[in-house]
Amino acid sequence: MKTKRIAIVGILSALYIALGCIAIDLGMAKISIEELPVIIAGLVLGPIDGMIVGGLGTFVCQVIRYGFSATTVLWMLPYIACGLICGLFAKKNNYYNTGKQLWVIIIIAGLATFALNTLAIYVDSKVYGYYSPAYVWGALGVRLAVLGIKTVMFGFLIMPILKAVAKITGRKKP
Repeated sequence: MKTKRIAIVGILSALYIALGCIAIDLGMAKISIEELPVIIAGLVLGPIDGMIVGGLGTFVCQVIRYGFSATTVLWMLPYIACGLICGLFAKKNNYYNTGKQLWVIIIIAGLATFALNTLAIYVDSKVYGYYSPAYVWGALGVRLAVLGIKTVMFGFLIMPILKAVAKITGRKKP
């Protein structure tokens, strides 16, 4: 079973990297669904595996897009937290969450990711000297709108995805 789990973590990490690399980067905001594999890993495999998918996926994406820098780890934190949050909530319910619980998990994980990404933008802009209130805070509305759209999309997609993943992992139900 450990080999299958490692393979699933690897596949989800690779999917994160692929989705992260095709993201639309607007500078102040990024349109992507890269955290979907992190959410899946947390909900199906637990907090540790969710954190691994989020951390590894973000690390590789950061290095590919921007190279390694003093703030690379800071950019990894939102997705590590996303995997942790999804995994902890799922574990609390023995990995069998209702539709309503899944919505709550996705909303909480999305808000945490949003908040930590905002912190990363702020700190990165201060460290590298490109801070301006318009850059850091001006795109909050756009970023919140993207978060809202992604949350709704993930909320509707997660149950069918979890059912498909349950077949792969051998679980009887999501």
